[in-house]
Amino acid sequence: MLPSTDRVPKQAATDRPGQVRIRGAVIADVPLMTAIINGYAADGIMLPRSQHQVYQALRDFAVAEVDGEVIGCGALHIVWADLAEVRSLAVRPEWKGRGVGRLLVAHLLDEARGLGLPTVFALTYQDAFFHKMGFEVVAHERLPHKIWGDCLNCPKYPNCDEIAMMLDLRPNEESIA
Repeated sequence: MLPSTDRVPKQAATDRPGQVRIRGAVIADVPLMTAIINGYAADGIMLPRSQHQVYQALRDFAVAEVDGEVIGCGALHIVWADLAEVRSLAVRPEWKGRGVGRLLVAHLLDEARGLGLPTVFALTYQDAFFHKMGFEVVAHERLPHKIWGDCLNCPKYPNCDEIAMMLDLRPNEESIA
């Protein structure tokens, strides 16, 4: 059986040079993904991730690449039957402001819709970015307690100052107020 083409790191024949492409992450991407994530973690902007953690969650991750070079990553972590989290969204600093993060989040939201997940959340300091993607600020108390497990490793725990944001993926007629 051949591997899925969305997880093959080679540049597709139809890609144009310089074009950003989003695909599923593969083993070879982990060292660079970890470096990008941990660059932001060093600034206190996101939780650090070890290579071990990224390997274990590799199927959650998508990467953005240009000409075969990874320039960003993000993960869709399923929490429960009705909830997933966008996490570890990071773009190399020289690529910030060029729509790479937007492409990654759009990819992750399409994946969530395809899985039938009705709700996606993010914990972030970049609320304006997520608001542009359709997310709304919610109280931390709206999130289930089980999502706070990763927070035990955060130096800011238990005084979280991240902004909780949520997006309802259901069509308007199915959404609950």
